[in-house]
Amino acid sequence: MYAPEIGCGAGRSMVGFTVEAADGVIGHVDRQKDEPGMQHLVVDTGVWKFGRSVLIPAGAVTGIDAEAQKVYVTPSREEIKAAPRFATDSETADPGYLSEVGAYYLALRG
Repeated sequence: MYAPEIGCGAGRSMVGFTVEAADGVIGHVDRQKDEPGMQHLVVDTGVWKFGRSVLIPAGAVTGIDAEAQKVYVTPSREEIKAAPRFATDSETADPGYLSEVGAYYLALRG
């Protein structure tokens, strides 16, 4: 779930927005899912990560600047690179995969 202090998130399309960590740009939002309990962004990393996509849970989003079309996330680029590998959209409906990704990002907070 997006943090309430962000002021937007669910219900607002962020497709095409730049995703940025404190240590640099990660990529662009390719897709997003806003179903309760399954909110996440699929980010196309372009050449940064060999052209693969990564899944970032809504809880990792710290800010959204709709005017600048930017999404800010807590994890660093390296932490996102080390996240469980995202291969296909079918994984976004797999509770086991989503739990694994969620647990990974939660562990980063502690």
